[in-house]
Amino acid sequence: MAETSFDLIVVGSGPGGYVAAIRAAQLGMKTAVVERDQLGGICLNWGCIPTKALLRSAEVYRTFQHAKDYGLSAEKIGFDNAAVVKRSRAVSRQLNQGVGHLLKKNKVTVIQGTATLKGGGKLEVADKDGKTTGYAARSIIVATGARPRVLPGLEPDKKLIWTYFEAMVPEAMPKSLLVMGSGAIGIEFASFFRTMGAEVTVVEILPQILPVEDEEIAAHARKQLEKQGIRILTKTKVAKLKKGADSVTATLEDEAGKASELTVERVISAVGVVGNVENLGLENTKVKTERGVIVTHGFGRTDEPGVYAIGDVAGPPMLAHKASHEGVLCVEAIAGQHPHEMDKLKIPGCTYCHPQVASVGLTEAKAKAAGYEVRVGKFPFIGNGKAIALGEAEGLVKTVFDAKTGQLLGAHMVGAEVTELIQGYVVAMNLETTEQELMQTVFPHPTLSEMMHESVLSAYGRAIHF
Repeated sequence: MAETSFDLIVVGSGPGGYVAAIRAAQLGMKTAVVERDQLGGICLNWGCIPTKALLRSAEVYRTFQHAKDYGLSAEKIGFDNAAVVKRSRAVSRQLNQGVGHLLKKNKVTVIQGTATLKGGGKLEVADKDGKTTGYAARSIIVATGARPRVLPGLEPDKKLIWTYFEAMVPEAMPKSLLVMGSGAIGIEFASFFRTMGAEVTVVEILPQILPVEDEEIAAHARKQLEKQGIRILTKTKVAKLKKGADSVTATLEDEAGKASELTVERVISAVGVVGNVENLGLENTKVKTERGVIVTHGFGRTDEPGVYAIGDVAGPPMLAHKASHEGVLCVEAIAGQHPHEMDKLKIPGCTYCHPQVASVGLTEAKAKAAGYEVRVGKFPFIGNGKAIALGEAEGLVKTVFDAKTGQLLGAHMVGAEVTELIQGYVVAMNLETTEQELMQTVFPHPTLSEMMHESVLSAYGRAIHF
């Protein structure tokens, strides 16, 4: 007979769930994962990973188009839409299989089906035929993730109006596209489809694109995106979508209420995500929800003893790496290891458009609003030898320090490979590195990372190369 009793059952196998399960197994817990769809969750199968594969294809295509800038020649440049999508799906499939291997290697039991909590450390799992099996565990972690938010009257139909699911597997490249929302998901898709030749319009109800980013960095990114031909309308909302045979006409309203119409082949709805809290049997427990996510009280604890929640379903920031780290901390707390609480201000955020955007900590505006007297350093890509050699001289590195203590409060970057560079500042913040220690650190030459050093120097009037 199959085992039905465990030390820990994790509901959901995304980057939070499968990492939590593996860490639990490492700590000697008898562990199971319940997954209703594909191992790896949305991130691996329909989010972080496949979008990066698409964006890599776009990056290579863009490089071919600019071959002449590097003294090279490339003729009859084109792309095979089906092959681009096929490669993206293959990358996801490979990693999906990798998660399965890791779970098996760590002796984690995988239960395929849909879980319903029953209270008292019990849950039922219904398989694809509707057959239910009961399970028990001393601890249960809910890691069910999130799904695209739907706005009333602007609902995706998956044919003309897409969510990110459909946008990742287009049967043909649309000639024109409207993106609703300018967060990371919206801007990444805008960047991809524009590079592949579509006429792209981005509509954002707030005053700036990438609303969580530093205002100056977002403005720099906007300038570069518009330079590429992306039309960006801020302080504007999509009031109505009217579907035609093979097009959509959007009614747009600016902040003054002035209406205009835009007809495009396809629309992408990228207006955020909402936690998957429904049909979990939460009503059978004391677990509370608020604004579409589960309420937690440190290390994933909910109001139901023995039930925890991590990742997107437990609230923002809704990032894969936050979910994974949260899963590890939750399991270590369950095991009595007394881990340190996660500081959400030290979680980096990355947007993989062209140019890339990355950040950690407080923006300049938020630091001032929090009462800090700040020192701000900036260094442009045009002052960096490696950036010029790469042909990527557009960008900016910005650092925000507490003027009184020298504490690094935030770092914000836009430009080539900044999603890789940001971790240097993340490590510095976690080690509570001061401005003096950063200034005394030797950075290799020639690298893009030298700009990180120069930005710190700039905050204290010591920049060398600009």
